[in-house]
Amino acid sequence: MATSDPTPLDRRSRDEAVIAELRAGGGRSESGGMPLVLLHTTGSVSGRLHLKPVCVREDGADLVVAATMGGNPRHPQWYVNLVAHPTITVEYQGETFTAKATTVPNSVDRDRLFAMMAEVIQGMYGYQDRCRDQRQIPIVRLVRL
Repeated sequence: MATSDPTPLDRRSRDEAVIAELRAGGGRSESGGMPLVLLHTTGSVSGRLHLKPVCVREDGADLVVAATMGGNPRHPQWYVNLVAHPTITVEYQGETFTAKATTVPNSVDRDRLFAMMAEVIQGMYGYQDRCRDQRQIPIVRLVRL
């Protein structure tokens, strides 16, 4: 059975293209797609720096991201990294700043933020259904330091 999930090399190439486009456009995508943020994380084991474009929403002064990974049963590596090292560098709309990442606990606020993220991530509820036996999709709040 064929899968449409891109290989790690394909994902890396796609991410590099997205990063270049965002930086060239002052933090905005020319294609007008989903709002994106660039997360600079530190590897949970390696300690190496990593850069990942992720869909984002604003919630007041904070940014919110969701670790969907398309409903994969495992958390995305960028999320594992920021749990291990929650102080990260963020690039958003042409600005670079330090933020603290916190997983939003189960609550009415988490439900609200999940629904808000689902407005820009098509299929998010389906992703949660797909991985519900292995994990809950984390909702992460990024608070500027």
